[in-house]
Amino acid sequence: MVILGSLDAIWGLAAILNDEVVVVGGHGALIFDITTWGWFQLILGAVIGLTGLGLLVGNEVARVLGIFLLAINAVLQVVWFPAAPLWAFLMIVLDVVIIYQLTVNWTAQEG
Repeated sequence: MVILGSLDAIWGLAAILNDEVVVVGGHGALIFDITTWGWFQLILGAVIGLTGLGLLVGNEVARVLGIFLLAINAVLQVVWFPAAPLWAFLMIVLDVVIIYQLTVNWTAQEG
């Protein structure tokens, strides 16, 4: 989660610094201003990274928070599909894999 959060934060920073994205589709070129989403992605990435640090020290609250934040991150990646579809797809896959890893052995570790 630390790496995923760092990637999200870097992606958010890139969206803030380069806020105009041109997408060429079937109906011509569209220009999107993604500064607001960039800030949201930067903050979410930082919180995900900090939650990953909490997981490294074994905090149980970090596990629950991580599942919640990764679910939000997976849904948020839909916003990035017009700008970078491959990136968004890969981030969703990483989110799902990490959520799976956080939940698969939950009862085995508590007992």
